Amino acid sequence: MDFDFSDDQVALRDAVQKWVEKGYDFERRRGIVAAGGFDRAAYGELAELGLSGLYVSEDHGGLGMGPVEAMVVMEELGRGIVLEPLAQTLIASGVIGAYAAAEAQAAWLPRIAAGEVLVVLAHQERGARYRLDRVAATAASAGAGHTVTGEKHLVPAADRADAFIVPARLDGRTALFLVEAGAPGVSATGHLTQDGSRAGTLTLANAPATLLVADGQAALEHAVDIGIAATAAEAVGTMDRALAVTVDYMNTRKQFGVTIASFQALRHRVADMKMQLELARSMSYYASLKLNAPADERRAALSRAKVQLGQSMRFVGQQAVQLHGGIGVTDEYIISHYFKKLTQLEMTFGDTLHHLGEVSARMQDTAGVFA
Repeated sequence: MDFDFSDDQVALRDAVQKWVEKGYDFERRRGIVAAGGFDRAAYGELAELGLSGLYVSEDHGGLGMGPVEAMVVMEELGRGIVLEPLAQTLIASGVIGAYAAAEAQAAWLPRIAAGEVLVVLAHQERGARYRLDRVAATAASAGAGHTVTGEKHLVPAADRADAFIVPARLDGRTALFLVEAGAPGVSATGHLTQDGSRAGTLTLANAPATLLVADGQAALEHAVDIGIAATAAEAVGTMDRALAVTVDYMNTRKQFGVTIASFQALRHRVADMKMQLELARSMSYYASLKLNAPADERRAALSRAKVQLGQSMRFVGQQAVQLHGGIGVTDEYIISHYFKKLTQLEMTFGDTLHHLGEVSARMQDTAGVFA
């Protein structure tokens, strides 16, 4: 199988890489964290690169690209541990483009592609424990439209987003709604997360909502799988950069008059980090390539990928900190921020233990990855 990227994909990767290196350095990131964990100007710069329109069709002003291009972009954003939630934009544009009516697509997709609005998925609830079939929020008909009541937690950029994709129970099944931030009955609070990004709680009290899809369980699962593939690629970029920073440190840090990179035991630990990185990279490729597969095949593949990514993230992050010694846990040094990012990504869209259970539940007569 040919895993080489096309010329267009390479050009896209180089453009994002250049922006990360020149436009999103560590000091700018620290400033964004201090200001609340989200910068509309930085998100606008991503939109100017066309990244907010990756999954939006050309008919609606987007680039009309697919999962591989998204993977290429998210890897580079992971190397810069970029705080702005582009993965959420991929989810929103993917769900609206695939499941919403033409009217809703025309109303939202061009604005998403242009970076005019940030639409995020608000699906997590207390007690659900990553289960997508446990939805306590409720919806009701209200004239020609609907209203939604409920509370969602850990919503990315909750108090900075312009609209939310919200699962709620309607007529005994899960439906997906789009709720605008400024609508009556909508309240959002924000806070910093472990990695310095922004999230919060969304409270809805009979908030007016646009119905995207009445039978929305499959659409919700697809949305989360888009998120898993995006965060898998982001994690690969983060681990790749964390390994590079660690090797650079080992080539300069001296003990007993020699660089610690000359110690065989430490070199073996770096080799193990590299092995885990490559395992994660292969499963990230696998996740992206399976993203457009039939639902059962896609769900199983994404859980398999998340298990390996979770194991790799934990190992690479911990080893990177330990090989730096005490400086590795200080806020002033960048490796601690890579570690926190990896720790948070491991729990995003379901932690390793959750997805191990998903893999087990879907196991058939054969357990092979390509079965």
